[in-house]
Amino acid sequence: MVGVVFGVLGPTVAFAGAGAGDGDGRELALKGPRHRAVLARLIVARRRVVPVARLVEDLWTEPPAGAVGAVQTFVAALRRALEPDRPPRTPARLLVTDGPGYALRAAPDTVDAWRFEAALAGAADLPAPAALSTLEEALGWWRGPAYAEFAGEDWSRAERARLAELRLQAVERRAETLLALGRPADAVPDLDAHLTDHPWRENAWRLLALALYRQHRQGDALAVLRRARTVLANQLGVDPSPHLRHLQSDILTHAPHLDHPSQPAPDNPPQPPLTQGRGERRTQPPQPAPDTATNGTAQLWTQAAAAYHRTVAGGARTRLHSTIGLLRNLAVTGGAGLAEARRHRTAAIAAAEEFADPELTARVIGAYDVPAIWTRADDPTAAAHIVAAAERTLEALPPGTPAHAPARCRLLATIALETRGATGRRGPEAAREAETLARRLDDPALLAFALNGTFMQSCTRAGLAPRRDAIGAELVELSARHGLVTYEVLGHLIRLQARAALGDLDAADHHAATADRLAERHELPLVGVFTEWYGALRLSATGQPAAAEEAYRAAATRLEGAGMPGLERGLLPLALLCLRVTHGHPVDPAPEPGQGPRPDGGPYHPWAEPFTLLEAGRRTEARTALSALPEPSHDLLYEACCALEAEAARRLGDRAALERARDRLRPAAAELAGAGSGLLTLGPVERYLTDRR
Repeated sequence: MVGVVFGVLGPTVAFAGAGAGDGDGRELALKGPRHRAVLARLIVARRRVVPVARLVEDLWTEPPAGAVGAVQTFVAALRRALEPDRPPRTPARLLVTDGPGYALRAAPDTVDAWRFEAALAGAADLPAPAALSTLEEALGWWRGPAYAEFAGEDWSRAERARLAELRLQAVERRAETLLALGRPADAVPDLDAHLTDHPWRENAWRLLALALYRQHRQGDALAVLRRARTVLANQLGVDPSPHLRHLQSDILTHAPHLDHPSQPAPDNPPQPPLTQGRGERRTQPPQPAPDTATNGTAQLWTQAAAAYHRTVAGGARTRLHSTIGLLRNLAVTGGAGLAEARRHRTAAIAAAEEFADPELTARVIGAYDVPAIWTRADDPTAAAHIVAAAERTLEALPPGTPAHAPARCRLLATIALETRGATGRRGPEAAREAETLARRLDDPALLAFALNGTFMQSCTRAGLAPRRDAIGAELVELSARHGLVTYEVLGHLIRLQARAALGDLDAADHHAATADRLAERHELPLVGVFTEWYGALRLSATGQPAAAEEAYRAAATRLEGAGMPGLERGLLPLALLCLRVTHGHPVDPAPEPGQGPRPDGGPYHPWAEPFTLLEAGRRTEARTALSALPEPSHDLLYEACCALEAEAARRLGDRAALERARDRLRPAAAELAGAGSGLLTLGPVERYLTDRR
């Protein structure tokens, strides 16, 4: 029998023979809708095992008594359809049984969605003519919305959204390729239709305006940009990004780069990574070529810096402040964009201080109000420089001057944010003062920024999840009322963490789903990193350690290159250690001398070391490692580290260390240990506060 190929870019189908979209193969009979649902669910899982229990949950809102048997029947029927020539009693090779469930071991080129992703990724490295051919062929594989008949299913939602976003990117990349080939007239009709259905796509507005300009239709190009401004304001309540504003200026001045179809415009916006579903690994979408993302950002910065050196104070001040706005927008794209934004931010602050104008410096420092969810710094050295500059600027701005109050509030909020995880008094003091000022000034955006600082300083001891929940609730309500989308997402992520800590997983699920929806609509790719890690936490908290470990490893892959080293470093080893301690599984032993290093445990290595030494039978060394433990950093993993210390002390019979850890943990007695991170858990705190054998 010729191989089987699958189509999910439209209704779910399977063909024996050629591609699902070309009509040359023989369509296989898949029987009823639940047979197709099982097949689609396994394709969503991307060759990974889906437990039978999960299939039952996904197929029925209220599973019948014989649900497991029904799933087995569906699988048997699918196997007969997919491998009709398989001899009786021989193992299936395509739809296989593996452990607690089933997996579809389809080859990467046999599912149209996977081939579409590969084609889109490959097109980025092809010459323009070949790239255009590849993109047009790939777009032709779409027969309708992905997983069309399962639009209302929770298990398909994230994957459908991800594939839909990839398709939109492909349409825009095709238009960009036509422009590179000097064919702007061919790009206009498709872009016009594209924007009719997806008016929030700023990159499409940019491409349409550029295509019209290259047809010598300057008036039409400017009209498109005016229409973009109106649509974005009326439908989303936002102003056009700096990319569109710069394009308008370039068109008015006939900037030379606009006339070169082989060169991308300097303001070509980066394409962000996509959000992912919780607990499921997602293949990253194709990333933009470096000259349209990272290099484009570097060009913007270079132009702003050159203007600073060329012009007198007035122009330079405006450019410098505007550059921070660009970096703020760049930061929320994650990955290289976030890293670039951090790097250039410190340079911008240094440049501002050269003016010896504290008001300008305050504006440059305070304008970078990028919402922050993780309470450990990504770059401690840069954070220390920013705090020092903010403190110097505060000293230069008299506290009793009303005109300086907003700037002082932003500086104080910045200090609170950048001292995250520290044990000193300055961070909490700055957070309290910033919040007081913001409430007095009655500025919603300022209050959201200050509340972010308050959140960052809300890990000074265990048991503060209710306080963080209140902060998140206020952020959600404030931001929804005033159109502060990024802070609304932040509020939902904070509440996700807090409700998980309090054991309210249903509420945490709600906030995760809401954050994902907002992130999808507003292109905030980093949100999916946190909701996917929460999915792994949830599997652990509900007694599914094997599935949780798989989900953690997938989530860690997603975190690679996300631009958040303060979150990434050491997190996977810590999560796996917590998972194994929680469920009574052996931990990986410490290597004997000469065996080579363990995976980098990062800042959490000291709390893992007693367990790995114990597992290796090196009890004396384990006691020494336990006695050397410091107080954990004041961050979202404070309770997790305290619980690990308590458990290690219990196993080693070290009563003094056990009581020390318990004293720190007692305020969180009603919580799930570590779940306040939204990333991992060690189960109920109560188990670490009581003696047990």
